[in-house]
Amino acid sequence: MNTLLAKLSPTITNMIRFDHTHVVATYHQFEADTSPGAKQALVNTVCTALEIHAQLEEEIFYPAMAALDGARVDKSFPEHDEMRRLIAKLRAMAPEDEAYDLTFHELMRDVLHHVAEEETILLRDAERLIPGQLAELGAKMTKRRLELVTPRTGEIAWNMVRGMPVKTTLLTLGLGLAGGYFLQRSRGLRA
Repeated sequence: MNTLLAKLSPTITNMIRFDHTHVVATYHQFEADTSPGAKQALVNTVCTALEIHAQLEEEIFYPAMAALDGARVDKSFPEHDEMRRLIAKLRAMAPEDEAYDLTFHELMRDVLHHVAEEETILLRDAERLIPGQLAELGAKMTKRRLELVTPRTGEIAWNMVRGMPVKTTLLTLGLGLAGGYFLQRSRGLRA
């Protein structure tokens, strides 16, 4: 592995924590009175993040931990399978479906349980038992994440925009326009 990439990459445990934080923060934007389009965008954002996260863990993190003791990660695979089942169920539903919100909350309940276990047990074990490998594993995860995210960039961006509250979107657009105006004006003053 490229040592520069390993030095610049966050550790694998910090990357996993970041993924957890991203998913939970997105979940907290989901409210009962959110528009169906925004709900679907938030759910799609969470589902895509979870799919990528689970694949990264299964390909990179879990094998490293299983090499120490396979029992450490045995419980994680069935939890990922249940998560995938709920994601498939959500993707087959419309946000207006009666069970949509309940299914999403069920998914997140499972995810929160999984996150709590990983962060209090598995990640701490990794930091204690393989501290010298965490940066290299983080670099591998960074490289693989880019491979998984690249073909889905448009989908991810579209869901982020659709999931933003209208006020945030308008504020961002307004700030962008104002910034462009002042930039043009400052260039005109210098000419």
